[in-house]
Amino acid sequence: MTWTLSTSLVDFRAAAGDFLAADPVRNTVPLTVVDRLTKAGPYSFGAGRPRFGWWREESRGPVSGVFVQTPPLGVVLGVMGAEAAGRLAEALAEAGDVAVPSVHGNKQLVTVFARSWERATGGRSRLLRHERLYHLGTLARPQPAPNGSPRLAVAADHALLVGWYAAFAAESGTASAGADFDAVVGQRTAEGLLHVWEDGGRPVALAAVSPVIAGMSRIGPVYTPSELRRRGYAGGVVAAGSAHALGQGATEVLLYTDLENPTSNSIYQRLGYVRVEDALVLDLEPAVG
Repeated sequence: MTWTLSTSLVDFRAAAGDFLAADPVRNTVPLTVVDRLTKAGPYSFGAGRPRFGWWREESRGPVSGVFVQTPPLGVVLGVMGAEAAGRLAEALAEAGDVAVPSVHGNKQLVTVFARSWERATGGRSRLLRHERLYHLGTLARPQPAPNGSPRLAVAADHALLVGWYAAFAAESGTASAGADFDAVVGQRTAEGLLHVWEDGGRPVALAAVSPVIAGMSRIGPVYTPSELRRRGYAGGVVAAGSAHALGQGATEVLLYTDLENPTSNSIYQRLGYVRVEDALVLDLEPAVG
């Protein structure tokens, strides 16, 4: 039973690509990370070199667990068993070559990882967000329909949407040093993946849509400026983005919500989204002294 740690995206895709694609729902974040690194280069998430890992129960057995990390961001757990999660924390603590500021993934797996990390390092974990992963059942249009209509983002929206990305990151606690929102917005606009809800000739809400990967597409981020909320715009733009993903061939359309925001959870359920599993984001604080 062992983890293989690597900084080679090519090796990771060769070893774990089929495993990732076999469960695109629960591997949604690793899949989208790999897709972005492949398209935009190894430093598209920040200045640190990405690292990857795959777990095998036996040295020549099939891959049965994966993780990705794009420093300065934390570790993202894909599908794996509880033992693999605990052993991963030990392996990363022993390697000690890259900071692990946080861990994100399935609630049970993250909890096991964090307990093992605390034992191995003497540090402690702290809850940042309690999330829920949803997948789309049958898409329903928002009722009542909000004023306005959806459209794809265009170059003229660039500065506004960069500001919205930054505001979303600040509000959600997902901001990281070196985040290049300018590049992200430019790339996603060029790929036709940013949806804007427009009312009275001005943009009022945003929903990003990931490319279809292994039949899966994920919605997010979703953002409405605070002064424009409670008008149904988020539901409208998420429905539009969801319809777009389905039209591009997605068989699974996913999104994460913050469970501390009952409004967004209610909106998405009314659109036809159904719970898959709960997830945690934990901050990992180093030992003191």
